[in-house]
Amino acid sequence: MSVTVRVIPCLDVDNGRVVKGVNFAGLRDAGDPVELAARYDREGADELTFLDVSASRQGRGTMIDVVRRTADQVFIPLTVGGGVRTAEDIDALLRAGADKVAVNSAAVASPSLLKEFSERFGAQCIVLSVDARRVPEGGTPQPSGYEVTTHGGSVSAGIDAVEWAQRGEELGVGEILLNSMDGDGTKQGFDLPMLSAVREAVSVPVIASGGAGRAEDFPPAVHHGADAVLAASIFHFGDVSIAEVKDALATAGCEVRR
Repeated sequence: MSVTVRVIPCLDVDNGRVVKGVNFAGLRDAGDPVELAARYDREGADELTFLDVSASRQGRGTMIDVVRRTADQVFIPLTVGGGVRTAEDIDALLRAGADKVAVNSAAVASPSLLKEFSERFGAQCIVLSVDARRVPEGGTPQPSGYEVTTHGGSVSAGIDAVEWAQRGEELGVGEILLNSMDGDGTKQGFDLPMLSAVREAVSVPVIASGGAGRAEDFPPAVHHGADAVLAASIFHFGDVSIAEVKDALATAGCEVRR
């Protein structure tokens, strides 16, 4: 039986507003997160992802109020990440209405947190967010050629991205959110080699993120191992609709939820 591919709009939130740039720079305003979330719910999104893009850099927690107001209006699963450091952070987000919580920088700093979180809340609630890029010239070589970054892609973690995804699965995460920092906001298509490498290394679901520019960019990601496809700016600014992405996926033989 084929698995239904999930289409997920991502809302990068900075100081209470949805923003989007290229490679996490040059951010421009894309609207109110609660209003956008409600719109995507109406338009047939399968899930939503909120990422507080400045929480880790600013050393603060994730926007609880935005999560609560969104959960009151939408009826599809909501994943929230950014600034998540402790079990108490996760508990607060789940109580505010999140269904899953994405962890990135804190897990890189202390991988045992993933095991702690998974055991306390269940693997289905914990998403490992991997912001990965090709190792830049002069960087620390990695076996896969891809490295993990933290703090919104601004800091190299000095670890291999594929091995880190595999470690996350071993520690109990239920899903991998794989974001190509090279592709982020470029609209040049997903990083298919990186996606294939991670798919071969893990058995948990993988969400492909970073680089979508056209509806036709999504089926190749699924064919290279993505269980779900995520995009931001092309949805926010009306370049491509969720329905168009689902049509392209269905035409390519992928199962989608209408």
